[in-house]
Amino acid sequence: MSSTPEALDSPLLLDGATPDTDPLSDTVLGLHHLAADERAPLEERLEAFEDVVDSEVGDTSFHRGRNVEREVGFRQLYLKFEGGNPSGTQKDRVAFAQVMDAMRRRFEAITVATCGNYGAALSTAAAIAGMRCVIYIPESYQTRRLDEMKRPGVEIVRVPGDYERTVEASRRRAERDEIYDANPGGANTLIQLRAYGEIAFEIYDELRDAPAVVAVPVSNGTTLAGIYKGFLSLYRRGKTSRIPRLVAGSTFNKNPIIRAFLKNSPTCDNLEPERIRESKINEPLINWHSIDGDLALHAIRQSQGFGAYATDKAMLAYARMLREKEGLSVLPASTAGLIALLDLHQKQPLPGDRYVAVLTGKRT
Repeated sequence: MSSTPEALDSPLLLDGATPDTDPLSDTVLGLHHLAADERAPLEERLEAFEDVVDSEVGDTSFHRGRNVEREVGFRQLYLKFEGGNPSGTQKDRVAFAQVMDAMRRRFEAITVATCGNYGAALSTAAAIAGMRCVIYIPESYQTRRLDEMKRPGVEIVRVPGDYERTVEASRRRAERDEIYDANPGGANTLIQLRAYGEIAFEIYDELRDAPAVVAVPVSNGTTLAGIYKGFLSLYRRGKTSRIPRLVAGSTFNKNPIIRAFLKNSPTCDNLEPERIRESKINEPLINWHSIDGDLALHAIRQSQGFGAYATDKAMLAYARMLREKEGLSVLPASTAGLIALLDLHQKQPLPGDRYVAVLTGKRT
């Protein structure tokens, strides 16, 4: 099902977090129309979609957070702000990569389970490609991004239960109706890891080497694992002198990756679902089963990194500080990695070097 011209003319790419990109040019709008045009040859549609990706996804802002440094007594802290992506989060990277793969393989529809951000990203990418999109959302989740997903060609399915059960429902639909499965942990994991690996490449482009540490908020663990894969590739190719230590931050006692690291467990064991309680702040980080958790845990350990918890109160405070000191409107949950890094520094001062925190935009 194709998106209508009216849908494509609407500011799809400005929904979500505060973007730091210019309004869409006529050239880019033309690419949107071509990518969604089912009458055009597939090769031309793919080329147009790839041009959209090159123009609008990634290459997000990267700057030194000098005001935060002064506030917390830290040196050379760089902020990788993913708010400049089309829907304001790093999820756009993997969403657009999955949609492009689905187009190449001639799928007519794509599905994913989401608590908000990934669904907003995938619906945006699918609309540009003129592809039908089936989004599964836990029935109890009242995400503020739902309105962004409600556009032509998108089917919203509410599922009783938690996120993990919603993933299972989405997977069953994909298998039954031959829909492209964009969920984490499936056959397309390598595509997802490569997409997030672009974050590592962009950090290298700015610093011309790997930083000492990259701090990342974790939920399923896919983003952190992808960043590690990117830096591992750079190191093996002789581009960097080292692999940065990966720091994982997540919500207090509600993420298997952090618990496994702190308990020195060999793998990420599931938490007890009935003991998990989400809030408006920690919801993006909550998991009783981190789908790519073992990949993330491996990345933390191989890089000699570490993991720590962050409270709702701390995440709100750091989000406020970033807004006031650096002018960044960030999703509070995305500060979890930064909090883990700075808390460690308070306990044991880190040596003078370059440190990077990955942050997600907040929907305004």
